Amino acid sequence: MTKETTILVQQHRDAAALEARVVRYGDLVPCFNAFVDSRTPGSDAKENFTIIGPGVSENPDQHVHIAEPHGFNIGGARQPPDCVNSQHSHDTAEVFVVHSGQWRFDFGEHGDDAQVFAGPGDIVSFPVRTFRGFRNVGTDAGFLWSVLGGDDPGRVLWAPQVFELAREHGLVLLENGALVDTVAGQEVPEGVAPMPVTSREAVVDLRVMRAEDEPEIIARADIDVRSGETCIIGPQGVLPPTQGFTLSRLVLGSGESTADRTSDQAEVVFIRRGAVDVHCDGAQIRLDAGDTMTVPKGSVRRYVSADGAEIIMVQGTP
Repeated sequence: MTKETTILVQQHRDAAALEARVVRYGDLVPCFNAFVDSRTPGSDAKENFTIIGPGVSENPDQHVHIAEPHGFNIGGARQPPDCVNSQHSHDTAEVFVVHSGQWRFDFGEHGDDAQVFAGPGDIVSFPVRTFRGFRNVGTDAGFLWSVLGGDDPGRVLWAPQVFELAREHGLVLLENGALVDTVAGQEVPEGVAPMPVTSREAVVDLRVMRAEDEPEIIARADIDVRSGETCIIGPQGVLPPTQGFTLSRLVLGSGESTADRTSDQAEVVFIRRGAVDVHCDGAQIRLDAGDTMTVPKGSVRRYVSADGAEIIMVQGTP
């Protein structure tokens, strides 16, 4: 084998190693019954994705694209027009990047405490322990790319009415977080109790959001459209910091490139718009809009765009 051939073989191996750390938008594997509300009319067409980490899916058969712990989870939701994700709460941070579609985020037990509308490029960050739900209010299918704090973000706390509607359509959520599908002939296992309906005490213990809270919830797509990196969530960020990760928006103009950079923390990039060539430790890979990549810790990486791009960068914190 000649020296030139050896180099080509190594480059191919390096590129293949990077490709294994990429989840292409077109390769996303959806789950249509990830949660207890997945048969409720109006919510039965939503798709859930666990891209990095297990997320909070209640379906043990949900496909996880990359299982490697990062200190945070990456997921996604795709919904057709008028499809609803029911009111729920999390104990860790939840952030949505609107990739496509027009969305309304509803706060409160019944979704009537406050509302925030968001479109492509907007970033929505939810305070922990507050009821939220969301609806695609556009005319086309929309996709939300999400970040959840922690390797184990815990379980979903559902609004009380979600349990009743689920039972009416054959789904029972168990105390261990698993779903039982009675329509498919499944039975509640002996010794495992159904999840209790969320108590009134638990409901009133959650934060109530108001319309005036919008500035701490959403960073608009046009907040800074200049080339360069803007911290959205983190110290000195546009939105309040969260525990476990920071989130930045990187805008590259046509023909622009970042400098070489490295980090010993987990770093995940999502291409919100355009196409990007990622140069990483001598290897190179192309990412297109909707693609997600987890960059190897400690690697030297550089991001290049021929025609301009917008990149969302999530990095773990010590």
